[in-house]
Amino acid sequence: MYRQKTESVNKQRGFTMMEVLIATAVLVISLVGVAQLVPLSITMNTSNRRDSTSLVIAQRELDAMIDQPITATTFTDPQGLVCGAAGVCNLGNPAAPNVLVGSPFVMFANRPLIDYTQGKVAGYNYTYSDPNDPASVSYDIRWAVITFANGAGRRIIVGVRKVGGNTPLLPVTLDSMVEK
Repeated sequence: MYRQKTESVNKQRGFTMMEVLIATAVLVISLVGVAQLVPLSITMNTSNRRDSTSLVIAQRELDAMIDQPITATTFTDPQGLVCGAAGVCNLGNPAAPNVLVGSPFVMFANRPLIDYTQGKVAGYNYTYSDPNDPASVSYDIRWAVITFANGAGRRIIVGVRKVGGNTPLLPVTLDSMVEK
């Protein structure tokens, strides 16, 4: 009879307290690791959404500038946004060919990038707030223009970033040339 009790005790299988403790520790460590990714993912998603909005704004503004006649030195923004004190946006200076006018830029990876560390240049910038954005984010739009000799065309560099910076992302910069 004693033998039966020993056999029945030995046949019982299950988890020891140590195994349960180790499994619980592994589970908790995994959950904490995943939980730390959630705030980072939300921040990156917000940054990407703002970067996408910046791209749309930059493309809209560049399209408006490209649509202007080569001889035009100013234009009124199609959305009615005020670029300067006179309410017009500047498109370069044909009297100074091959000279940058407007917002300064720097070269980054062989591409122009509007330099937001410099002050704003009157007539070559404005601030835009999307009326449909529930967060009411404002964007800083700046551009530079280089007019070609003999009025043959111009190079337009448009940059857009969220007011206060795009960290960790760089400002959106579009570059285009228009020729006769």
